[in-house]
Amino acid sequence: MKKFAHLLVTAITIPGLVGCTAVPGSGPLTAAVGTKTTTKAESKSYVVVPLNAAALSVLRNYSFGGIPASFKGKLGNRQAMTIGAGDGLAVNIWEAAPDGLFSTAEKKSATLQLIVDERGMVFIPYIGQVRAAEQSAEALRRTIEVGLKGKAVEPQIQVLVTENRSKVLIVTGDVASSGPFPVPLRGLKLLDAVALAGGTKKAIFESIATVTRGAANATVRLEDAVNYPDDNIWLASGDNITVTHQPRTFSAFGAVKNSQLVAFPAEKLVLSEALAQVGGLSDRSADAGGVFIFRFEPYGLVQQMSGSRADRLPIDDTRRVPVIYRLNFNKPESFFLSQSFQMRDKDVIYVANHPAAELSKFLTLIVSPVLGAARTAEVLGE
Repeated sequence: MKKFAHLLVTAITIPGLVGCTAVPGSGPLTAAVGTKTTTKAESKSYVVVPLNAAALSVLRNYSFGGIPASFKGKLGNRQAMTIGAGDGLAVNIWEAAPDGLFSTAEKKSATLQLIVDERGMVFIPYIGQVRAAEQSAEALRRTIEVGLKGKAVEPQIQVLVTENRSKVLIVTGDVASSGPFPVPLRGLKLLDAVALAGGTKKAIFESIATVTRGAANATVRLEDAVNYPDDNIWLASGDNITVTHQPRTFSAFGAVKNSQLVAFPAEKLVLSEALAQVGGLSDRSADAGGVFIFRFEPYGLVQQMSGSRADRLPIDDTRRVPVIYRLNFNKPESFFLSQSFQMRDKDVIYVANHPAAELSKFLTLIVSPVLGAARTAEVLGE
């Protein structure tokens, strides 16, 4: 009779515990995240995209860039080079007769070696002070030629910039040799400047460059400057380039063997390799049909994948859309897809728990202790 009473108490207690006890979990189940593509912003704050061949094709052909187009308009074009204070000039003057101002019987030309003073001026004999600053070499040549007309004999002028001291930019940070570097007449691009500084101390795919000009600045991964030529922007005098070591990382949560933050071990990393980095899916608890990758994507890319209008997508202040890619490893083709899906910086991988794993947790954490307590009470009552 006592044994029956203890079992009756146990039967009554378990449902009560179920109602007031939460089973620990590492995240939502597959159904809670979503099972189909959602494109309506009013119904979801994110978009769920099945990771299939069509989605991979869009991702593979979409042109990602590190520098916004609006910023490229400010820094993206090569600027005309002008003379500035401190520059060294060579002014060659030829005359048609041997008895001119600058010519002799032995030599029909003369060369003036000049330094532009702090006011931006140079002194030219028989003309006086001439403004050189903010002029191109050709503009200064014409100014001198006009000034010598009627004084020299059919003068021909050539102006060369022999020392560029006014047009410099600065490269600092994680480079081999920080410092100021002159901007040549042909111009200088971002990768050129990094090369002049001796290259990066760390791997290029782990390095970012921040270009600052006045109040404007933009950051780009040097790897992107290599892969996307538009991001290898033209620089200008006065620019500050700061190179920083910033490895790309991804996070893994849920039913994986090792939930952790992982740095990219190489320049390229695909999903299958990323899962291997955290030990793969948990054999006991993972739902193979619920593997998700969380990231923000450009709205133009999401439009191509979902066919939704931009005004129906949940766009943030930077015109990016929160996207969840879903992969079902119960399908054999998913293993091939995972070898083509390129991971990106700050991606989050989440593997949902299988519903059966939740039942196992319930039996282990709730039912077993209650039955054990009932058994103990039965023994004590005998």
